[in-house]
Amino acid sequence: MGGAAELLLGEGTKGKILEELTSGPRTAGELSSRLGIQESAIRTHLESLVKRGIVVPSFHREGIGRPRKRFQLTREGEELFPRHYELLLNSLIDAVLEQSGEGYLTLLFQRAADQLADRLTEELPALSQTTDLRERLRLTAVVLDRLGQRAEVVERNGVPQLIRHNCIFRATAVSHAHLICEVFDRRLLERLIGPMDLEMGTAISHGGVACQHLIHLNAV
Repeated sequence: MGGAAELLLGEGTKGKILEELTSGPRTAGELSSRLGIQESAIRTHLESLVKRGIVVPSFHREGIGRPRKRFQLTREGEELFPRHYELLLNSLIDAVLEQSGEGYLTLLFQRAADQLADRLTEELPALSQTTDLRERLRLTAVVLDRLGQRAEVVERNGVPQLIRHNCIFRATAVSHAHLICEVFDRRLLERLIGPMDLEMGTAISHGGVACQHLIHLNAV
């Protein structure tokens, strides 16, 4: 989504509009009154937010008369606000580790990787329709990129490298690098790509600017 910098909460009119909409649907007139900004300007900003898929209009019948047009946040709009899922995830990991041990937790993360691999394969059926490992590697980069990992495949000295410039599990990976990088991530890539030897290179969880791994493809 473009223009995210100008949507920082509390900064600029669009940010103020988004903050108001967290309390529920609002009309352009209500936003104008609450923010002290001309309604025509509010409508211009709302139209821009609607085009970006951050806000959606809806009509509400309130008593007698024509329905009133109100604007509310879409799911994408709600996701612009801070989220700290890693706080819950880290707490769950620590609790399971204390209760059931590392072996059980490893099994859970492997199963989670299997489930994600199945879902991603359903979203991109070509992954299961080809046995060409280089093509599977390319398609794996595609689905990982869709997850927000900014993934790409480059080849150096005949060896393909999978590079991901963003870690979507960054906070948890820093706290539990083994589980995220060695267990979950390795299992996910094995399921998506197929027979291979994964040589772990730089990792964001260990201070690297990207996760960069060599992929040694094996014969099927």
